[in-house]
Amino acid sequence: MQIKRITNEENLKKAFEIRKMVFVEEQNVPVEDEFDEFDILNGKCKHILVVDQEQVVGTGRIREVEGVGKLERICILPSHRQLGMGKVIVSALEEIAREQGIGRVKLHGQTHAERFYQKLGYETVSDVFMEDGIPHIIMRKELTVKSE
Repeated sequence: MQIKRITNEENLKKAFEIRKMVFVEEQNVPVEDEFDEFDILNGKCKHILVVDQEQVVGTGRIREVEGVGKLERICILPSHRQLGMGKVIVSALEEIAREQGIGRVKLHGQTHAERFYQKLGYETVSDVFMEDGIPHIIMRKELTVKSE
């Protein structure tokens, strides 16, 4: 398994394909809600891919919002869930935050994934709310930022 930071349009399209399969087709998120102005190369978001034996199987992105790293669009193909790839994606996005000197991250987690994120050190800081017809909570985590 390998994490790749997305640096070209070809890999960005691969990330979009996974997001479309998971969020739009599997979870019925409207396509117009899934893709936004941050889905560009060299923009505010840093995008990653998870590759397993030459097959792209997961993706995620992070962007800075008011000094906080916001983890977004984390998803894994059904065939590769429960293999520890979610942890790998979250760790890679947190590392990007640290590299940028960001000491706190947050995410809008689907409620079914709350325990998963708690095991990774996230705490729930909101009540349940609906986003694209799916119950979510806001979770956050303090990071140790490496000093030079």
